[in-house]
Amino acid sequence: MTDGPTDRVRPVLLYDGECGFCTRVVEAAAGRLAADVEYLPFQRAPMASYGVSAAEARHALHWVAPEGRIGGGSEAVARLLVTSGGAWALLGRLLLAPPFSFLAAAAYWLVARNRSHIPLPPRRP
Repeated sequence: MTDGPTDRVRPVLLYDGECGFCTRVVEAAAGRLAADVEYLPFQRAPMASYGVSAAEARHALHWVAPEGRIGGGSEAVARLLVTSGGAWALLGRLLLAPPFSFLAAAAYWLVARNRSHIPLPPRRP
């Protein structure tokens, strides 16, 4: 994680908008989670203002908190869950704590590495 100045009010979840799997998962999250978050494809984002390079964003999700704190990969997923509240928040906190954070990072890496081979989840009507 890094810190940086910002005047944002809501956290931002940067994702790869050219990846069908990534886009579909973000759409599902936006439809199911009660998080007050801006979901933003990194291809449309002013990356310099977020403190994340395009190469980093192509590789993993990035959570940019309003105060500028950045978390990538499984941490971004966990922060999204925490922000969603309720049981999701409990799961998110669990994913941030060792040893679960190590398992979450390994699972994220495995999915991210194979995302082009994973069937797209269905769209909700």
